[in-house]
Amino acid sequence: MKVDELRVLEEDELSGRLRTARRELYELRFKHAVGQLENSSQIAKVRHDIARIMTVLNERELGISSIQEAEPALVGAAAKPAAVADTGFIDDAPGAEPETVDAEPAVEEAPKPKRARRTKAEKDS
Repeated sequence: MKVDELRVLEEDELSGRLRTARRELYELRFKHAVGQLENSSQIAKVRHDIARIMTVLNERELGISSIQEAEPALVGAAAKPAAVADTGFIDDAPGAEPETVDAEPAVEEAPKPKRARRTKAEKDS
């Protein structure tokens, strides 16, 4: 069961699925205690399903938007605005004067000094 599938369901359907998932978890734990459970990974799957259902219910209760726009991934110095060409000019409108983009200078960090161990004489004084 995926979160996207759960987000389209009504609240009464979600609460019904939550009840059945909790009942299934109870039965799986009982089978595990008795020694009849063959695949113990089912317990983890049901627990994850319960968490997904509760997450969707809490999102609705808090009024959090369930659909978020995908943000472009920015990676270090390779991240440039979409309008910036490789030449370093911004092309806003055809025929407009190009503006130069100020590139941030690379800041080099000084290496951290190494920690030296104290001798016994230094520790005592």
